[in-house]
Amino acid sequence: MNLAQKKCVACEGGMPPMPNFLVKKYLKKVKKWKVNSKGRLYKEFKFKNFKEALKFVNKVGNIAEKNGHHPDIYFTWGKCNIELYTHAINGLSENDFILAAKIDKI
Repeated sequence: MNLAQKKCVACEGGMPPMPNFLVKKYLKKVKKWKVNSKGRLYKEFKFKNFKEALKFVNKVGNIAEKNGHHPDIYFTWGKCNIELYTHAINGLSENDFILAAKIDKI
């Protein structure tokens, strides 16, 4: 199944983060997302102005609320950086890649 068609599942603490071999496999399923130095899924989006960046951020927020999985969002004039990780396990889970795929469809 396409990641963007999946639904995020509630994640409880005590589970281990996704192992590196799965992270590499899932990275191939999302467009231009990377794992940053903090071990979080990361992508930078560029826009022509502040208004367009804000519009995008609001769409990401709506998707996050619908899925119960919330990214860290940093935005400024013409740019938005998104970090995804599963807070409950302090690492990556399938939910992060599902949300990344949904964000890419905006």
